[in-house]
Amino acid sequence: METETELQPQPASPQSNFTVPVAIVIAGVLIAGAVYVSNRGDIVDGAPKQEETTENTVELEKINPITESDHIRGNPNAQVKIVEYSDFECPFCKRFHPTMKQVMDEYGKSGQVAWVYRHFPLDSLHPVKSRAEATGSECAAEIGGNDAFWKFADRFFELSPSNNQTDIDTVLPQIAREIGLPAEQFAACLTSGKYDAHIQNDLDNAIATGGNGTPWSIVVTKSGKTYPLSGSQPYTVVKQLIDIALKDK
Repeated sequence: METETELQPQPASPQSNFTVPVAIVIAGVLIAGAVYVSNRGDIVDGAPKQEETTENTVELEKINPITESDHIRGNPNAQVKIVEYSDFECPFCKRFHPTMKQVMDEYGKSGQVAWVYRHFPLDSLHPVKSRAEATGSECAAEIGGNDAFWKFADRFFELSPSNNQTDIDTVLPQIAREIGLPAEQFAACLTSGKYDAHIQNDLDNAIATGGNGTPWSIVVTKSGKTYPLSGSQPYTVVKQLIDIALKDK
């Protein structure tokens, strides 16, 4: 089965701008080998091609530590954490969001799995809008706390047509209003630029860990083992990887 990832075109690969194999481990531990699933999309400029990093263990170890400053859904001390680097305008991120909500319904209520959201705006595909939406989510968190961040994210993916088609001048204020954020405070935050460095730091870390498209996720176990989860994988694949990660004590 072919799963999908939104990738930015690489100038160095003019004959294949939209088809690049992206690795995902779905069974076993990294040192024992891996089974890979092919993904489609457009590559992030400057990111390493997956075929050049067949086993990206070293890259995964570059993941920034998960801290209280992260947007965490579920138990912060969960045995398994899924760190998703996502783009609000990405159609595959929109598709993957309900999958992750399903994960939290099954594993989050028991405290086994937590979901960590980080930004990975693909500027060449979604100029201006993706970063503005990321800023909107950060402003929601600043004003309304962690719950407001997740309410913003959930509602945004419900409303957004994705593919750089979202009317951000209408949708962002609408979501702020729906989740109870003061309009003037939210609007001022959107144009303040205060989260530009934070969003860029998330993007840089996504690429450093081997991400070359969205959604790009890393499963982190209790002992610190990491597994790549690339693209809008179906729930069955995500569940299989979680169950492997939960065995790591």
